[in-house]
Amino acid sequence: MEHLKETGRAVKHYTLVFLQWLAIGLFVGTVVGLWGTGFAYAMKYVCGLRAKYPRLLFGLPFAGLMIVWIYHRAGLRRHRGTNRILLAVRTKSRIPFRMAPAIFVGTLLTHLCGGSAGREGAALQMGGSIGQQLGRWAKAEERAMHVYTMCGMSACFAALFGTPVAAAVFSMEVVSVGIMHYSALVPCTAAALTADTIARYFKVGHMGFTVPAVPAEFNLCSGARVCFLAVGCAVVSILFCILLHKVGECYEHIFKNHYFRAFVGGCLVVTLALFLQTGDYLSVGEQVIEEAVSGHARPEAFLLKMIFTALTLEAGFKGGEIVPTLFIGATFGCVAGGLLGLAPAFGAMIGMTAMFCGVTNCPVTAICLGLELFGGAGIEWLLLAAAVSYMLSGYFGLYSKQKILYSKEAPEFIDATVH
Repeated sequence: MEHLKETGRAVKHYTLVFLQWLAIGLFVGTVVGLWGTGFAYAMKYVCGLRAKYPRLLFGLPFAGLMIVWIYHRAGLRRHRGTNRILLAVRTKSRIPFRMAPAIFVGTLLTHLCGGSAGREGAALQMGGSIGQQLGRWAKAEERAMHVYTMCGMSACFAALFGTPVAAAVFSMEVVSVGIMHYSALVPCTAAALTADTIARYFKVGHMGFTVPAVPAEFNLCSGARVCFLAVGCAVVSILFCILLHKVGECYEHIFKNHYFRAFVGGCLVVTLALFLQTGDYLSVGEQVIEEAVSGHARPEAFLLKMIFTALTLEAGFKGGEIVPTLFIGATFGCVAGGLLGLAPAFGAMIGMTAMFCGVTNCPVTAICLGLELFGGAGIEWLLLAAAVSYMLSGYFGLYSKQKILYSKEAPEFIDATVH
């Protein structure tokens, strides 16, 4: 009889906790989903303006000055971007709500004038800051505050990318390499699905591809080729992380003043674009990604995108590195895959998945993202690419505050940070 009472109490407890987490997920998903939907439309508008008026590119150095001024006025001089969000999930660190409008405006200015950046950094920072603010208004305890933050990250990522499964998993996987924060599974899932539903209701278009050249069955010959391509992607992901870090160091060493740094960085991007006489490497570059997935890419495209992105983001412009990472992976995979005997379009698919995994150290998210972007095709190939890239990319990554808790070489606790 006593056992039945304990079972009943346990069922009641977990039911109440489930309902609490579900309510938090729905609440945060609704608020952040609406914010993310508005941001998505604003992004489309400014990108459309830049395409219509190419001379807006010449305003990039002045946009950099404006971004630095906005962040200084907001008291975010030592702004650590996405790293601050990751730190807040793991510690008691506070995320100021003013980060959300600052990154909103900063990202729009960057893309309006053609800076090479993504939008996931904006998604994670806006979602995390809004989520934590909602937690403060709800007077949540510390443990719940972390969940509010992760829910916000998942919701905004889902609203902008249209990949709710990857969005829910990413916020649980990216903070600490080697473990997953499963306690946030229910609220993050609810938040991501809610935000994605809102974005689709308002007809926010998202990236999505069809690759007809995916091998129907797994075989050793194609498997070996995919492994070689994933090895190449792991190397490129390491080079990309090192390039970002080194360019940032050079900027800080040569240009101590943040305003001067942003202005010079904008001038460098404008000069390089004029020298190459192309706008392919400016802003998001979704058209180039689509061409690569269709089987067409220039052999130097991945390297040039790395340079443009490093010059843009390390100068102080806002956005993120993930969409540029997908650009780099798609173009490199298209070219290298063709050289390895794979269909170029299939190579682009593998390249995007492997590059994402290499720079984020998130293999589960990479597989989910690949499945959602490519309509659920080729899960065994995505698994193989993510596994190889995760192992061989070592302890490099985009986010310096990402914690590596378990070694990639052996099942042992190491407690380190990425390079």
